[in-house]
Amino acid sequence: MLIKKLDVFPIEFKEAVDNFSTRYIVIVRVEAQDGTVGWGDCFSLFREATAAISALIENGLGEIVVGKDAYDIETHWEAMRQKVWWYGDMGGIAAFAISAIDMALWDLKGKLLKLNLSQMLGGQKTDRLPACASSHAKLAKIDDMVEELAKQIREGYQIVKVGFAKKGESNLGFDAERDIAFVKASRAAIGDKAGFIVDVGANLRWDIPRAVYTAQKMSEYNLMWMEDPFHPDNFNAYRHLRAAVPQMRIGFGERFYNRYDYQRLLDEDVADVILIDAGRAEGVTGMHKVIQMAAHRNVAIDAHSFSSAINTAASIHLSLCATNRTMFELKPVINAMTHELVRNPVSQIDGWVYAPEGYGLGVDVIEDAVHKFAIRF
Repeated sequence: MLIKKLDVFPIEFKEAVDNFSTRYIVIVRVEAQDGTVGWGDCFSLFREATAAISALIENGLGEIVVGKDAYDIETHWEAMRQKVWWYGDMGGIAAFAISAIDMALWDLKGKLLKLNLSQMLGGQKTDRLPACASSHAKLAKIDDMVEELAKQIREGYQIVKVGFAKKGESNLGFDAERDIAFVKASRAAIGDKAGFIVDVGANLRWDIPRAVYTAQKMSEYNLMWMEDPFHPDNFNAYRHLRAAVPQMRIGFGERFYNRYDYQRLLDEDVADVILIDAGRAEGVTGMHKVIQMAAHRNVAIDAHSFSSAINTAASIHLSLCATNRTMFELKPVINAMTHELVRNPVSQIDGWVYAPEGYGLGVDVIEDAVHKFAIRF
């Protein structure tokens, strides 16, 4: 079966979980000769990146797959990686473009073969993962932020993850004592059994003493892990932190783009959990390769899927097929790219996340919604 057509949709939307800031993704639609359609996306985040990714796909990468065999995904993935040798062999925007196309190809192939993504990847190692409510703290008062987390646990989530230094009035990440007080109060509110993760994130630049002090204090409140306390290339700082606070698990990797990045991370042995996104790290093919690499080193993975219901569906399949999976993150609020884009968004059921039923990725994309949110450059 040949691929007849590829369409690109740059998307703009308001992200409820990020204080309704404007965000962007790029959606790819591939169509086979018989009319079967596959969907993929990447999380471009910024308008300029969205324009660049769309241009790469429309003016080069898309041509690699149109007219080719819809089943031969690995060949197309390698051809796209070869195409970008000058401007993206080591990652960046080219990896995002490859990701969206690759994901759409897997969706298409599954629909043609009448298989879901898990089956094509060799089968699930578990049928469900604990649901994590992944949110950005935005309220001014600690008590109010803590009550949001407690509400998420009452709604059935088994784990809460909180992003520091995000849009809003939380002011988390800038004063160590306030940060520690927030974690202490949160643990008291959510109970001893709930999972709890602190995501320090890209907007902060903690030095080693600050990170060590904070991690030592927060370790008293049983965090599952601390995420991204340093720049992703600062392996030296991560080594210091792990040596100083061995009881604190460390997670990072969401700003890496391909298997070479993750190989470096695994070789340095500075993370207990690696975060990876099929919509950024060269698609389903790229993420699956990294999952296998991590399994060889006995390192856990967390699917950092924060764009749309399409990416979420791909990521839960990949996670369920992983040897060392942890949990699965969902946005705990109604948002456009989850609840308006598809007819059957992935959600938590009694604290668990399951892969959607259906062939390919399993989600039923609403084409009118894609056109509604699409923008033109």
